[in-house]
Amino acid sequence: MMMHPDLLLAQANDRRRELIAEADQERLLNIARLARRARRARQAKQDPAARGRPAGTLASCEPSAAVPAR
Repeated sequence: MMMHPDLLLAQANDRRRELIAEADQERLLNIARLARRARRARQAKQDPAARGRPAGTLASCEPSAAVPAR
C-alpha cells in the first residue's frame, strides 16, 4: 500500500514531537526527584531523629510525681 508523502511527514513530525515531550517530562521529573532528595537530606541533617533514630528526648518510665501511686 502506498502512503502519501505528506501523511508520512506528518506522522514523523508527530512522533518526533511526542518523543521530545516525553524527554522533557522525564527531565522535569528527574529535577523534581533530585530537589526532593536534597531537601530531605538537608532536613535529615537538621533533624537527626528523623526516620526512627531516637533523639534521646523520650520520657522516662518512672512514675510521675503528679500521678499518685495506688
